[in-house]
Amino acid sequence: MDVSTLAQQLCDVSRRIYQRDWSPATSSNYSVRLDQQRCLITTSGRDKGQLQVDQLMQVDLHNQALTAGKPSAETALHTQLYRDIDGIGAVLHTHSQYAVMLSRMVGADELHIEGWELQKALAGQHTHEATIHIPIFANSQDIDLLAQQVSQRLDSQHHAPCYLIRGHGVYTWGQDLDECFRHLEALEHLFRYEFEWRRMARGDQS
Repeated sequence: MDVSTLAQQLCDVSRRIYQRDWSPATSSNYSVRLDQQRCLITTSGRDKGQLQVDQLMQVDLHNQALTAGKPSAETALHTQLYRDIDGIGAVLHTHSQYAVMLSRMVGADELHIEGWELQKALAGQHTHEATIHIPIFANSQDIDLLAQQVSQRLDSQHHAPCYLIRGHGVYTWGQDLDECFRHLEALEHLFRYEFEWRRMARGDQS
């Protein structure tokens, strides 16, 4: 698929995400892989409800700009995933309410989800009886260090195609943009199920 087609697809997905209120106030960043050395990524500070093709830029997988634009501050979290995991074609990062709130509700460094039929929307999941392991990382403005931490944990353990950053949001990925969006949509619902389930279990009726 050519670069212009991928760019337009990324803008279309961006608007779908924004309409669901998962990327408020110019937050979030999205990318698609172009080849083994490059990806296309959103530039910094863009309104995701009105994202245009000329608000994307190319970077290599070591975060060097290849076209004009200011890359997102979190570009290293995208390129780390492309370098580390074969077959990834897209990465989506959002700041949705339930991802952010659940990441603060869970004190452990990993969220476990089980028992929900929608788990099967995630690649590699075939039954609601399985437990999905989602790493949670402490938020940091040191993105290079955070990328190293993500790389070390995802390399040593088997996890779902996603992770949370506490008080920040979710990163998810897929073999292409369609699969990545499916993961994101399923995760957003699963996060809401878990948040509400845990809140009711605590007896919080407010």
